[in-house]
Amino acid sequence: MTSWASIYRERRVSSDDAVQAIKSGDRVFLTGNCSVPQVVMKSLVQYARDLQDVEIAQVLTVGEAEYARPEMEGHLRVNTMFVSADVRQAVHEGRADFSPVFLSEIPRLYRTRLPIDVALIHVSPPDEHGFCSYGVEVGVTKTAADVANTVIAEINPRMPRTLGDSFIHISKIDHIVEVDYQLPEFQMGEPSPIQEKIGKFIAAMIEDGSTIQTGIGGIPDAVLKYLGDKKNLGIHTELFSDGIIDLVNRGIINNEAKTLHPGKIIAGFMLGTQMLYDFVHDNPLVELHPTEYVNDPFLIAQNDKMISINSALEIDLTGQVCSDSIGPKFYSGVGGQVDFVRGAARSKGGKPIIALPSTTKNDTISRIVWQLQPGAGVVTTRNDVHYVATEYGVADLYGKTIRERARQLIDIAHPNFREELEKKARELNFIPPSFSGVAPKQ
Repeated sequence: MTSWASIYRERRVSSDDAVQAIKSGDRVFLTGNCSVPQVVMKSLVQYARDLQDVEIAQVLTVGEAEYARPEMEGHLRVNTMFVSADVRQAVHEGRADFSPVFLSEIPRLYRTRLPIDVALIHVSPPDEHGFCSYGVEVGVTKTAADVANTVIAEINPRMPRTLGDSFIHISKIDHIVEVDYQLPEFQMGEPSPIQEKIGKFIAAMIEDGSTIQTGIGGIPDAVLKYLGDKKNLGIHTELFSDGIIDLVNRGIINNEAKTLHPGKIIAGFMLGTQMLYDFVHDNPLVELHPTEYVNDPFLIAQNDKMISINSALEIDLTGQVCSDSIGPKFYSGVGGQVDFVRGAARSKGGKPIIALPSTTKNDTISRIVWQLQPGAGVVTTRNDVHYVATEYGVADLYGKTIRERARQLIDIAHPNFREELEKKARELNFIPPSFSGVAPKQ
C-alpha cells in the first residue's frame, strides 16, 4: 500500500518545474492575505512570458504583486474580488479586473461560473496522517483547492497549523514545493484619538455575552481596547488580528456564551504579526472554516447578541453606505460587510454597526454627505443599515423615517458640516421646516 510519505517524496519539485503545469488560457487561483506563495509566484512571473491570457483569480493579497505589473499584460491578468493596495493601480489602469461579489458567495462561483484550472496554495507540513493545514487563510482557499484540476502547494514549516475545517491531504496536492520563510506580518498601528472615541461609543453598545465580528484597523482595535469590563464575549468573524489575544488571555473573550460553536473562536482567515501566528498554532480554541460557512448570514444569525462592526467611506443622509469605491474608482470591495450586517440584524439581540470618522483629509471633506459621490457604489443599502457610529455619537436608523435618519446623521456629522447638511436636507424636503428631531445620546 502506498503511504502518504511516498506520495510526498514523489511529488516534490522545484517552483520552476511546478509552474510548468500552468498553460495559456488557464484560470489560476491565488491564495491570499499573508499566505501568498511567494516562491511559486516569482517562478510564475518568470515563466509568464511564455504564456498568454492566464487569469489570476484572487481576493485580498498582501505584499508586492509583481504579477500585476504592466509588463505582464497579455500574459497574466488579475481578476480580483477585493481591490487590495497591491493591485489597485492595475485595476484603475484597466490592466486588471474587479468582480464585485459577497465574500460568502465567492466559493460558489468557483464551483459554478469560475472553474479553477490550477490552485496555488500555501500550507503547513503534513501531520502524522498526511494532512496539511491551510494555516492563516482557509476562507476561499479550501474550496478553490477542492475544485481545482491541479493543485500546487508551497509547504512551509513556518505556516501555523490551524484547526477546524482547514486541512488538505497530501494526496490531493499534485506538485509540492518545499519552502522556508517567515510569513509577511500585517502590523497594527495605535488607534488615533478619533478612532478611540468611536471605539468607546461602540464598546458601550456591546453587552456581556455578545459575539463579535471585528476586523483589522484602528476602529476595531479601539473597540477591543474598551472591552475590559465585559464578560463572556465570543468571536465569530471573517478575519481577526492580534487585538483579540489580550482579551482571550484575560478571560474576557472565552466564547462560553456563544449559541453557535460555544467555546470556539470561528473565523475564515487572519491578518497579523508573528505573535498571532504563534497564538493560533495548534490552538484548539481557534477554528478556521471556509467563507461560505463563516459568512453565511443564516449561520451568523444563530449567534445571539451578534455584533457586526464594519467600516465605510461615506454614507448619505438616507443611510446608503458606500464602502468599496471613491466615486467611480474602485478602492476595496464588498467583502463580508453585507453578510455580517444581515446576519447580525437577524440575530436575537444583534446589532449591526457601521463605523466611520466624520471627516477625511484633515476635516476638509465630510464623510456624511447629502448625496453619495457620482459613481459611488452602494454596498449596504439604506434598508439594511441599523447603527452608524462616528466620533460624535451613534445614530440608530433602523425603522426610522428619512427625516429622522437625516436628523440623526446630521447630529453625528462633524460640526463644520452640519449647517450645510441641514440646508441640503431641507432643500430636498428630507427635513420639513418645523422638524427638529431628537439627537442621539452622546
